Amino acid sequence: MSRRSGTCLSSCLIMFAVISALGVCGPVLYWRFKKSLRSADSKLSCPPCICNCPPPPLSLVNISPWLANLSDTDCGSNDPDLKQEMEKQFVDLLTEELKLQEAVAEEHDRHMNITFGEAKRAKALLIKERKVTRTWEHRAREMGWEGE
Repeated sequence: MSRRSGTCLSSCLIMFAVISALGVCGPVLYWRFKKSLRSADSKLSCPPCICNCPPPPLSLVNISPWLANLSDTDCGSNDPDLKQEMEKQFVDLLTEELKLQEAVAEEHDRHMNITFGEAKRAKALLIKERKVTRTWEHRAREMGWEGE
């Protein structure tokens, strides 16, 4: 009986492995097979093209004209702004970058100071409002109000 149950168990495991493999690989194989059938059908159903035109020449200039200008050494020499920018030294560029960062930091500080001043004013208004509220509450208690 144990040999028969072992055979049954191994056959069940093999069936489970085959079903799992088909479950994983089946959809991929199905779509690939369907795509190949569709492309074979489209090749058969499409009439052949009859054209006596020569194929267009493919060159680097035709594909992307801007690539042909990369080897040009005087590129941008006609543009005075670009020429001036390219002539700047590395130190000048770093100095300019630091000035820009300093301007941004100053603007940030100014914004923070304005926000801080507004917060101080709001705090002062709240303190004044609390003082007025306490005064009115004190008067109300003197008149007999018991509060909440």
